[in-house]
Amino acid sequence: MKNVFKKPSAINDAVMHYCPGCSHGVAHRLVAEALDHYGITERTVGVAPVGCAVLMYDYFNFDVMEAPHGRAPAIATGMKRSRPDLIIFTYQGDGDLASIGLSEIVHCANRGENITVIFVNNTVYGMTGGQMAPTTLPGQQTTTSPYGRDLKSTGYPIKMAEMLANLEGTSYVSRMALDTPGNTLKARKMIFKAFEMQVKEQGFSFVELLSTCPTNWGMSPTQSIKRLQDEMIPYFPLGVFKEKETGDNF
Repeated sequence: MKNVFKKPSAINDAVMHYCPGCSHGVAHRLVAEALDHYGITERTVGVAPVGCAVLMYDYFNFDVMEAPHGRAPAIATGMKRSRPDLIIFTYQGDGDLASIGLSEIVHCANRGENITVIFVNNTVYGMTGGQMAPTTLPGQQTTTSPYGRDLKSTGYPIKMAEMLANLEGTSYVSRMALDTPGNTLKARKMIFKAFEMQVKEQGFSFVELLSTCPTNWGMSPTQSIKRLQDEMIPYFPLGVFKEKETGDNF
């Protein structure tokens, strides 16, 4: 019988540690499929931040550099400029990228650094206990906003994809949710496009993935999917926000 579905070669056989219902495992697979598709795994280096994805180096079959909290774009910039032949990507959460790392990602994107960023947005700090993040929704309860996020005192959730799409240096910016098979296939296509942009030397590419966090949301995996669909998607609309035409040097 023909094998029509298998593990990407860019992922190893380690058992992932992520909580049941978490979307990180799905996101890892999509990244691995893109690297396999373009045949670039052997020259790829990932940059892991502080957060739930910090142990991503346990799951991929390529080198991963660990960065200080929020500084993954700076690390990626240095590696790409010193070794432009490598494929460099960062894999960051909202507490990392949109908070302490906000200036890093904005300036990296504005410079048009030829790297790819995978941004996993679950609206809370995951690893450190579910505190309010820059993307926490209005009225959302977290460990540091037990009565719900108050916009008067904490401001509005940051829409990273829309903000970065306005910068001249970005080549591709999109957002998709990891909630259904259909949307997961769309996310796969977006991640493929983001890495294609880097291979074709088109500049900075960015894919935001709306994710669940059942543990810190205090919900079951099924309830978390419904919350993502009912609350997150209306606030963070899905789609491609920017796509430059690619060259022919692939």
